[in-house]
Amino acid sequence: MLNKIWGGFFFVAFAVGLGRWVLRGEHEVWAAMVKAAFDMAETGFEISIGLTGVMCLWLGVMRLGEKGGAVDLLTRAFGPLLRRLFPGIPEGHPAMGAMVMNMAANMLGLDNAATPLGLKAMKELQSLNPNPDTASDDQILFLVVNTSAVTLIPTTIFVYRAQLGAADPTDVFIPLLIATFCSTLIGLLAVSAFQKIRLRDPVVVAYLGGMTAVVGGLVVYFSRLEREVMEMQASVLSNFIIFSVIISFLGLAARRGQPIYETFVEGAKEGFQVAIGIIPYLVAMLVAIGVFRASGSLDFLLDAVRWGVERLGIDARWVDGLPTAVMRPLSGSGARGLMLETMEAHGPDSFAGRLVSTIQGSTETTFYVLAVYFGSVGIRRTRHAVTCGLAADVAGVVAAILVCYLFFA
Repeated sequence: MLNKIWGGFFFVAFAVGLGRWVLRGEHEVWAAMVKAAFDMAETGFEISIGLTGVMCLWLGVMRLGEKGGAVDLLTRAFGPLLRRLFPGIPEGHPAMGAMVMNMAANMLGLDNAATPLGLKAMKELQSLNPNPDTASDDQILFLVVNTSAVTLIPTTIFVYRAQLGAADPTDVFIPLLIATFCSTLIGLLAVSAFQKIRLRDPVVVAYLGGMTAVVGGLVVYFSRLEREVMEMQASVLSNFIIFSVIISFLGLAARRGQPIYETFVEGAKEGFQVAIGIIPYLVAMLVAIGVFRASGSLDFLLDAVRWGVERLGIDARWVDGLPTAVMRPLSGSGARGLMLETMEAHGPDSFAGRLVSTIQGSTETTFYVLAVYFGSVGIRRTRHAVTCGLAADVAGVVAAILVCYLFFA
């Protein structure tokens, strides 16, 4: 899929450029596309190198959280809820522990730890599956929750915004938290509708009701404030929460007797490798998207959608985030490239820049996760997994648009 998407950017750009040259005599389009290719290659490299310091910081902090027991605390906190959502898993089965650890790692932004834990969980769930080539109910629910999982610390979004010069890289924290919660909630409700999961259980109601009340309370509170006051308070709250998490991770690690400096450095080393490792992927995608925009293809597409939206009397600023929203379920690197290209074109503190940041963090890459997780255990029949996963994606995008209008319009 990614090969087709990446190649498609170039082939469509060439066709549109050829049309502009032949039909309109706009010969300068070729120079623009070549310049865009070189400029975006340089930009991709600079972004990747610039990510190194901040990535080292955050992965160092995350390693403190991992060693300090933050993941264990989340495991104990959400265990009662998951035991009711996954009734097919016997008490004490290793699948439950792997699932909870995977979800906790996702919440903390520990992507490198979350993937192997997720694959282990899927393997353990497969051992309970009576039809090995068909996804079980528990496997589908796990996958949908995984692809729409609430991320408490969206590290990479903050890193990219900081690298591109955002005045306050974390100002999207509250909007992003609201959007990703909506994605997870709709994903859970969609699966429940297919699988007849009993959501009226008192424990389930308490967990979901409590989380919904917190998110709803944030929306109600901030919606009543003046624009400048709202932005100031949201920024203060976001940064206070994030710094409190850092202090908590440090405190927990120190309490367990962990060598906090060495532990931080261990995670920071991994951050350096991650930042360097993404250079070729980021350069490849940014060059393709840059050429696509320079040819006029992306502008033609967005202008057509914007024209239709405006004819309906609807504010059309959200249209600039549409390419990232469409790409997000298909390709993580593709969506990341579009997010960065949008922030480069409009600025990280523009409405479009904040919107694509929120969209990028609201859901996971559904088709990639489905292919990797189900493919790892040989499942061919996915049943309603795609439908429910895409429902969560759509909910996350719609929530991201609405909440960005609330906070940043």
